[in-house]
Amino acid sequence: MKDLLLKENNTMILTSLLHSKKAVYVSALSKEINYTYSHLVKVLQEMERKNLVEFEKHGRMKVIELTDKGKKVAESIEKIKELL
Repeated sequence: MKDLLLKENNTMILTSLLHSKKAVYVSALSKEINYTYSHLVKVLQEMERKNLVEFEKHGRMKVIELTDKGKKVAESIEKIKELL
């Protein structure tokens, strides 16, 4: 899991989801963090296997949400960034 979280854009995924006030779609998030849609889906699937995020289908669109574990990890990432 540490390899997954050592990349800055991957940590941005979690912190972006943490601060989102509305539903986050994969397509919108890919533009926000400058990942291709297909690459972001691969990263998110790995995060889902690690129980950090979960997907919910809205028609053809996928909404991403943090799990409780994902929220704790995202909050920890923010604390580390504050220290640096």
